[in-house]
Parts: sequence; structure tokens; C-alpha cells
Amino acid sequence: MDTVHSLRLSIDWSLISILSKIDRYDAEWTTIEKKEGRSLKQLKSIATVRSVGASTRIEGSKMSDQEVDVLLKDLKIERLVDRDAQEVAGYFDVLDLISETYENIQITENSIKNLHNQLLRHSEKDAWHKGDYKQLSNSVEATLADGSKQIVFQTTPPGIETQEAMRSLINWYNSDNDTHSLVKASIFCYEFVSIHPFQDGNGRLSRLLSTLLLLKHGYKWIQYVSLEHEIEHRKSEYYRVLRNCQSQRPNEEINEWIRFYLDALSNVQSQLKAKLDSEGIKQQLSPREKSILVYISDHPGSKSGEISQKLDIPSPTVKRILTELTSKRLLEKYGSGPGTNYSIT
Repeated sequence: MDTVHSLRLSIDWSLISILSKIDRYDAEWTTIEKKEGRSLKQLKSIATVRSVGASTRIEGSKMSDQEVDVLLKDLKIERLVDRDAQEVAGYFDVLDLISETYENIQITENSIKNLHNQLLRHSEKDAWHKGDYKQLSNSVEATLADGSKQIVFQTTPPGIETQEAMRSLINWYNSDNDTHSLVKASIFCYEFVSIHPFQDGNGRLSRLLSTLLLLKHGYKWIQYVSLEHEIEHRKSEYYRVLRNCQSQRPNEEINEWIRFYLDALSNVQSQLKAKLDSEGIKQQLSPREKSILVYISDHPGSKSGEISQKLDIPSPTVKRILTELTSKRLLEKYGSGPGTNYSIT
């Protein structure tokens, strides 16, 4: 058992195996990027919507990916009247900033405070604390299906303890040249959430920082998938793993967290491979099949009747094509009966 920063972990063969798997694909990425340039642009757009939607929903937002997509396509500040829309706009702003300028963003207290300020800049309710460390005690809460809150674990007390914990975390991160970059990223995100340095927005910012760290370490493919969507899908597991590790604090053993984080990364990487493979399948589609795919890409959540009417294709033909595209994993089917709708996978 080794100690990294203030945490205990053991890099066993199963972790080494998953690290190697992720890194093998990363080594091929430059070639893939050149070959798939056009496809990646669309994938990035889809991933952005899914990331923004998922990360804000984890914290209690009610906006669907379709609603997020509509908002981001016509983002006007004066329309951001409700908290969900404000959080979505803030998350998009920071994700876009990271994507465009990650090479220039240093891992410092000031940089992290600036990102937090950007994250909450549309929310009047958060004006009093954005960009500054917390002044009041807070805790990690899970939002349950009925909208109620459940405390997952307590966090570092405000004031000098939070300041020292953040300073220690950042100093460790910038001076540790021995720990594998993926393990470093997972530890940084875990410790950031554990400290919970800001009054609000810590969960969202931790996921944005994860993307920032991965990009800075050269894992550029992370822009074309949604790690946030994977975490939302495994939300109960995410909170359970955090709670299990936190129960041993301080100097806890965090193998369970590192395994969860790396497994989530491995899963989204596999999803990216599958999506890029599907681009090859798309080249073989008929004009009608392509037109339906393009329409659903622009109108996620479309129903067969709407597609038939808009594209002037007979309803039985549309239903047959939708079934085929779903079986080829180019579409994802939601609901049943009259409520059945489709979105791009």
C-alpha cells in the first residue's frame, strides 16, 4: 500500500490493465483524429450537450438533453431567468473555455477560483460567494428521485482548513512527477470533492476539472465523449464509492474510487470507438436512411410520425428504417407506444 498525497492506494494488476487499455487507445489517437476529422466535429457537439445536461442534472437540474440543446443553440443572457438554465449556461461557458484554452490554464488556486467564478456568473443567487472559498460549512449531498437531499459525507471546515487543504492539494499535483497521470487526475478530483472548497458548484467544477486535467495530460479524445453522462448513469454507485472511501477519512484508502474513475473512463472510450466505427456503417446507408439520421441529429427526441411528415417519407418506411438504425446502434430508442422517440447514440 503506497501513500500518494495524503491518500493510500495500491496499484494492482487489474488497475495496471485498465490503465494500459486506456493508454493504448490514446497512443493511436493522433492517427484517428486525422482520419475522422469531420465525424469528430459532430461528436463533440453531441458530447457537449450530454455533458452539460448530465453534470447539472446530477446536482438537481431538471433540464433534459433536448432542452439543453435548444438553450445552447440560442443562448441569450436575458433569457436565463431560472436556476437550471443559469447552471446550464455557466457549465457550457466553462467547458467551452477549457476546450479552447486548456493548454494555458495552470493548476493554481487563482485559476480554479476563476473557473468557479465563470461557472456561477449567470446566477444572481450565487453572486455573494462565486470565485471565493466557502465561508460556511457545507456537505456533499445527493439529490434523490423525489427531489429530497441526502448527506453523502461531511467536508473540510471553512476558513484556514479549506485554504490549507487546497494549497496542499495543488502543491502535490504540481510537484508529483511519478504518479500516472490518470491516477493523478482521479486523486485530484476525489480530494477536491472531499474538501468541497466552494459554497456551491463543487460537484460541477470537479467534473470540469477532470476534463481539464485529462486534456492537459494529452487525453484529447475526452472532448468527444461525455464522462459526465457516464457518471450520471452510475450516480448511485458514484455516491456510494465516495461515501465508502470518505468513511475512513483522513488518510483513507481510495482504490475503490480510482477503480470507479478509470472504469468510467474506459467505458466512454469504448463508446467513442463504437461511435467512430458506426461512421463507417453510415457511409453505406441509403439517402433516405441518411436523411432520417440527419433530421434526428438536429431534432433529438423525434417521433416516427413527425419524421414521416417532415421528410415526406411513408410512415411504414420510416418505422422500418428507425428499427434498422436502432439495431445498428446509430440511434437510441426511448419510451414505448405513442411516446416512442429517437436520438443519436
